[in-house]
Amino acid sequence: MHIYFHDRTASVSSDIITMLQDLLRFAATKESVTNEAELSVNFVDDAEIQELNRNYRQQNRPTDVISFAMQEPVEGELPIVGDHLPLVLGDIVISIDRAKAQAGEYEHSLEREIGFLAVHGFLHLLGYDHLNEADEKKMFGRQDELLEEFGLER
Repeated sequence: MHIYFHDRTASVSSDIITMLQDLLRFAATKESVTNEAELSVNFVDDAEIQELNRNYRQQNRPTDVISFAMQEPVEGELPIVGDHLPLVLGDIVISIDRAKAQAGEYEHSLEREIGFLAVHGFLHLLGYDHLNEADEKKMFGRQDELLEEFGLER
């Protein structure tokens, strides 16, 4: 899987990026995602994620992670025609400000918090959601399984 990282905060270490690359590829394998799939992971601050949250989710507050899935059909959208196009899953946007605060609140490492947020965003790109109790149980259970199997526990 091809993963493109964009650190708009200039604060994410190469060790964390390497860990995320390994973690997301591990999760992709476990979820049977093709090796040709692509996604991006973007690190931003609270101000930037609040703007995205306000513009795309109508919630004027910072959040920890937002996913923009490219595979969800949109009403009125024309289908893409072609046999050899890469599977573009979408974009994951993580607030480093929120990740640092939450790592402190939950008393675990920043590495673990960013890994958790990346897997959460990744599962959203694959169609998982938590709009009702049953879906939340399924998504959060899968999230915990992937993090535990990878060795990134609390």
